[in-house]
Amino acid sequence: MDFTLTEEQTALQDTVRRFARSELPAIAAEVEANDHAPGPDVLKKFADLGLLGVNLPVVYGGGGLSHLDAVLVLEEVANVSIAVAFPVFESSFGPALAISNFAPAELCDRVLPRVCTGDMVIAVSMSEPSAGTAVTDLTTRAQLQGDKVILNGTKRWCSGAGHADAYVVYCRLSDEPGAKGVGAVLVEKDCDGLSFGKREQHMGFRGVHSADMFFDSVEVPAANIIVPAGGFKKLMEAFDLERCGNTTMSLACAQSAFDYALDYVQQREQFGKPLVDFQAVQLSLAEMKMKLDASRLLLYRAVVNAQSGLPSVGESSIAKCFANEMTREVTGKAMQVMGGYGYSREYPIEQKMRDAWGWGIAGGAIDVQKTNIAASLIGRRFNQRAK
Repeated sequence: MDFTLTEEQTALQDTVRRFARSELPAIAAEVEANDHAPGPDVLKKFADLGLLGVNLPVVYGGGGLSHLDAVLVLEEVANVSIAVAFPVFESSFGPALAISNFAPAELCDRVLPRVCTGDMVIAVSMSEPSAGTAVTDLTTRAQLQGDKVILNGTKRWCSGAGHADAYVVYCRLSDEPGAKGVGAVLVEKDCDGLSFGKREQHMGFRGVHSADMFFDSVEVPAANIIVPAGGFKKLMEAFDLERCGNTTMSLACAQSAFDYALDYVQQREQFGKPLVDFQAVQLSLAEMKMKLDASRLLLYRAVVNAQSGLPSVGESSIAKCFANEMTREVTGKAMQVMGGYGYSREYPIEQKMRDAWGWGIAGGAIDVQKTNIAASLIGRRFNQRAK
């Protein structure tokens, strides 16, 4: 068992790190200040460097690399800004992977090359007003009529709503109850009958648009069906990889906060000596570092064990759950060792802390991951519904 990155992976990591730290901080500051998503010029930069669809097949314009390679790329970009990194996340861990793994070849050919060139951003549209964690309770309906699909319903908490160019919409494609009736359809933003509610204002995640989505007899070709009714298990398998993207974003928030705090405590002096010379600070640094390393190893295990496939629900849930809790703790400790400077908006720690809390809600809450972990141990799903 070798825990060392290959020379190629180290070179990839170093290349993306240099690019991110030289090209993205000013963009990230503007995104945070104005709360808007990165523009097409940023996507073009990502595409030119091959950072979009890192682990998508080469035939679609992707990098053809491993999930671990995609993790390395995403972390370096997200260390600067999770909002600026969001297109990288969506192209390598989110809905693009569901399309790549399960959609018909014609749909892959039509969509994925545009994702890799930065000409199309795809978001996932899953939750509804009465179906968040209980996603199999969703009521958005897609009716097949000849060679067309007609969608009606409402979606909520869609990251990218109103900004993304297309959406992987989880919907009910048959009258079968629960998961048996659920599938997914690709819906492009400019479809007649698709509209968006007011933009949500969150504690963090500035630059990541979120809003309700309203489907009023939205018509798309039947060729846009990604998975038919009964394909919910496949969608959740792809979502296991999205959990690894969420884990990477959590890790990046924590790592970047730690790096900043580590430098700060070596420069800042009190009582005539650097803060790092105080034992209490040393203990905090050690605790943060241990949690970071443990989180990274859990993430790497999940994606490496998946190889070219998709991660297991158990390993991806363990990685996500640990990282979600870890990032809240590490960003909190970073703020504490920096004192008033950590709490000030003139410094990046308070932003890192605000963003950190969001990842334990997005993509399946922390407690949901724990039930997934227990289910993987027992070998069966637990019924959360009242008897």
